[in-house]
Amino acid sequence: MSASEKAKAKTEQAKGKSKETLGNAVGNDRMAAEGQAEKTKGDAREAKEKTKDTLKP
Repeated sequence: MSASEKAKAKTEQAKGKSKETLGNAVGNDRMAAEGQAEKTKGDAREAKEKTKDTLKP
């Protein structure tokens, strides 16, 4: 996994988790949903990079 892509994935996951938690704490469903979407995007990016690493010779 390239370092920059790994960093992007971790940043998206952390930012999404924070946003989701804050949205739930203040009762803002839209913010919580946006946070969940960001976290999922980060998870997908991380999975893609891990797959690319696995397939490398």
